[in-house]
Amino acid sequence: MMIYNTLLYYCYSPIADAEQFAIDHLAFCKSLNLVGRIIVAEEGLNGTVSGTVEACASYMAHLKADERFAKIDFKIDEVTEPSFIKMHCRYKPEIVHSGLRDTSIINPNEKTGKYLEPAEFSEMLDRDDVVVLDVRSNYEHNLGKFKNAVTLDIENFRDFPDQIDALAKYKDKKVMTYCTGGIKCEKASALLLHHGFKDVYQLHGGIIKYGKEAGGKDFEGKCYVFDNRIAVDVNSVNPTIVSTCYNCGKTTPKMINCANPECNEHFTQCDECGEELQGCCSVACTTHPRKRPYDGTGYYVKVPQQVAKA
Repeated sequence: MMIYNTLLYYCYSPIADAEQFAIDHLAFCKSLNLVGRIIVAEEGLNGTVSGTVEACASYMAHLKADERFAKIDFKIDEVTEPSFIKMHCRYKPEIVHSGLRDTSIINPNEKTGKYLEPAEFSEMLDRDDVVVLDVRSNYEHNLGKFKNAVTLDIENFRDFPDQIDALAKYKDKKVMTYCTGGIKCEKASALLLHHGFKDVYQLHGGIIKYGKEAGGKDFEGKCYVFDNRIAVDVNSVNPTIVSTCYNCGKTTPKMINCANPECNEHFTQCDECGEELQGCCSVACTTHPRKRPYDGTGYYVKVPQQVAKA
């Protein structure tokens, strides 16, 4: 059986002429037959790419050879098929949408929360003077989170700044932030420090690295990922399922997108309700004229394309 790699990474590092860099980088990725999604901004890179083991090794070596990106910490997963259909590399104002673009206020290269390696994070989880803060969106932490974590009622990370006042009650605690791969915590922890929080930490490498290096201990449920796998296992020590079907309430680890493209809601749904509702979140969505065919995965691409395989 052919084995592929999927790489998750980010790097806050200034890129001059980021728009041109995105164009050139897309061409380079395509030359390696990689598929994935990369965001390029003046502040750095944020990407998930997938391809053959050899292609991924060449890609990592290429970025590491550039002094701007030498510090990238790649999270590497083995997969049985590429985790995307196409290759996208797009220029955007930020590598993670937060609205925090004033580098005189928030600059992860100058001031951010102290890194905790997975073993350190695990050791601190049960301390009384610690608050574990999930900075991800609702659909992500509904699928899985660290035990006793504080979660936020936010639809997107750009809503995080509006939560600062509600979090003020934790200013006398050690605040340990976490997210999928670490990128959101760079700005979230920096914003907390800017607003007077004194003792702020972040899980280095995020949930994905924690699963690889600490066995995922005390992470409840699965971790949402932004590719066609949708959800991945993290905990091999004391795993449990915490998510429930949006429609019937039955425990299920399966997350999908609503088959109605104008809804496209991220939600958890058991297989039985998936079949009954054709992959939709509601009966109303099943009648939409543009409803997509449901194949049991709940993952949809705009333009299906054959993946080149070496």
